[in-house]
Amino acid sequence: MNVSFNRFFDCLQENLAGPLPGRPAQARMAPLPRPGWDPDDRAEEPARQSGVLVLIYSLHDRLHVPLILRPTYDGAHSGQVGFPGGGMEHRDADLVDTALRETHEELGVLPGDVQILGKLTELYIRPSNYEVYPTVGRLNVKPAFRPDPAEVAQLLEVPLANLLDPAIQRREEWQLADRSALVPFFAIQKQAVWGATAMILSELLAVIRMCPPEAVGFGSR
Repeated sequence: MNVSFNRFFDCLQENLAGPLPGRPAQARMAPLPRPGWDPDDRAEEPARQSGVLVLIYSLHDRLHVPLILRPTYDGAHSGQVGFPGGGMEHRDADLVDTALRETHEELGVLPGDVQILGKLTELYIRPSNYEVYPTVGRLNVKPAFRPDPAEVAQLLEVPLANLLDPAIQRREEWQLADRSALVPFFAIQKQAVWGATAMILSELLAVIRMCPPEAVGFGSR
C-alpha cells in the first residue's frame, strides 16, 4: 500500500470519529424539493433499517470506490446506481454487519478482509421508507469481485480522485414519480448517480476535504 494512502486513511478515520458534516453536506446533492427531508415528515410505519458499505481500495496505484447498477425490477430503486447494501436481518449483529453481509452477497467481498474506518450520517429515503446507515471501510488491494447477477447489473469501479473533480457534478430538471425536481447528480461511467447515493458521496467528499492537502495528494495521480 502506498505510504500516502496510509496517511489518507489515517486522516479519514480520524475525521469520521469526530463531528460529521451531516445534513448540510448531504443537501448539496439532494433533489429539490425533497419530501422526507424534515425529520417529522415520515411515513406512518417505522422505517426499515438498512446498511450500505462505502468501500475504498487500491487499484493500479489509485484509490477506488465500487458502486453497483441495480437490475430493472418492480421497486423504488430499479435501475439505479448505489452502494452495496440492503435491509438489516435478524442474524445481523448491527448495521455494520448488515453492510458487510450484503456486500459479500452482492459482490463477493469477504467481510473479514474489510477494515472499518467509521460511519457517515444516516439518511432517510422516503420512497422505500428506509433509514440508511453508511459504513466506510478499506481494503489494501482490489478484492476479487464476484457480482451476483440477480443483484448487480453492472459493477462501476470509480477512482476516488474522479469523485473529487467538480466537473462530474451536474444538475438537471427531472420528472420523478411524484413531482418535478431539480436533481443534482454525479456523471460517472455513462450513469447518473443521484438521490441517496449522491448525498452519501457528498458527505464522504466533505469528510475527505477536511484532510490537509498533503494527505489527499493521490487526487493528482
